[in-house]
Amino acid sequence: MSTQVTLQGPATRDELLRLPAAIDLDTANRAFALGRSAGYVLAKRGTYPCRVLKLGNAYRVVTADMLRVLGIAHSAEESTLNRAE
Repeated sequence: MSTQVTLQGPATRDELLRLPAAIDLDTANRAFALGRSAGYVLAKRGTYPCRVLKLGNAYRVVTADMLRVLGIAHSAEESTLNRAE
């Protein structure tokens, strides 16, 4: 069973770090502050700001690549702290 995570409005760093390995294009568009139409045009042209996978009729964005482009990274120290909570 797959759980879908969709961002509502501007995303916080913590929300972005909790996203699954691949996300739908609409969620990535919100993270990049792109409108829906602009995001789909960029994906179709192959000029989206990060890696996009075309799976059938759907686009999926690789979360790790999106976070890299946004300059958001999980540090080893943060991972250790999060496990302790």
